[in-house]
Amino acid sequence: MDRDWDNAEVKLAFQAVENTSYAYSLWAPELHNINDKWYIIFTGNKDDEQPSPEQDMYCNFHCPAVNHRMFTLESSTSDIWDSEYTLKAELDTYDQFAIDGTYFQHSSGLYHIYSCWYDGYTSWPAMLCIAKMSDPWTVNSPLSERLIISKPDEPWEKTPTGRTVNVRLSSNEGPQQLTNPTTGQTFVIYSAARSDNRNYCLGQLELIGDDPMDIASWKKHTDGCIFYQNPDEEAYGVGHASFVQSPDHSQWWIVYHGMRDYLTGWSARSIRAQEFYFGDDGAPVFPRPGNGPYEVPSGQQ
Repeated sequence: MDRDWDNAEVKLAFQAVENTSYAYSLWAPELHNINDKWYIIFTGNKDDEQPSPEQDMYCNFHCPAVNHRMFTLESSTSDIWDSEYTLKAELDTYDQFAIDGTYFQHSSGLYHIYSCWYDGYTSWPAMLCIAKMSDPWTVNSPLSERLIISKPDEPWEKTPTGRTVNVRLSSNEGPQQLTNPTTGQTFVIYSAARSDNRNYCLGQLELIGDDPMDIASWKKHTDGCIFYQNPDEEAYGVGHASFVQSPDHSQWWIVYHGMRDYLTGWSARSIRAQEFYFGDDGAPVFPRPGNGPYEVPSGQQ
């Protein structure tokens, strides 16, 4: 497979279908290998973020995202590239707002972590919820057992920073599992604040107990963002990260989006990648974000 991004072969895995609950806004796809099959989990929307006035009137704030839901595709074989991908299911999020879902794999089973609201019409804040799964397309936790593992209750999780008037634009989203291969510590790195804003940053949860469905098993890093804007290099709005190893497995890299012109919002975002490492306490240590260029990952041709 060609490693030149500008000239790499592109293959269509899936496209939106009119008059469905995934007709618009296919967001935040993630590719996971589970039981020798590949799954693409993504966000979709039925109304192009234009809910009817009859629906919008129930929201605490204007809520264009009220109909966002989570979906998963399944590969036809164990081959990531040559497989065909078909829609397996809409994941059960209790007919409520859901975006940026990810699979959380643990010795006790499989879980779905995603950005959620308190109920169908709260609008804000956006929080992180977890639910138990029996397989990659079936959630088997009832709503009464769905667990909120993080709320944007820290000043740096609000937009603007420290907002006290209300919870509008306060967000936890983009969760991503990260496991220290040496210590076995498991983290969920998530995005906080607002994705079209210069203050977008990364926060951290650590699973310190044995049961992901027990709030006492989670510890939140409350001393500010662990990865945040760097005005000295005009790197703003850094978030929604994923984590990969270099081709020779000697390095860890964070892949994320950021922007230079933070007044332009979402359209200014670009993809960046930088090396990071795990510190003496086992937690990830991220660099200050920048715009590069950087040395390619070790083993990259």
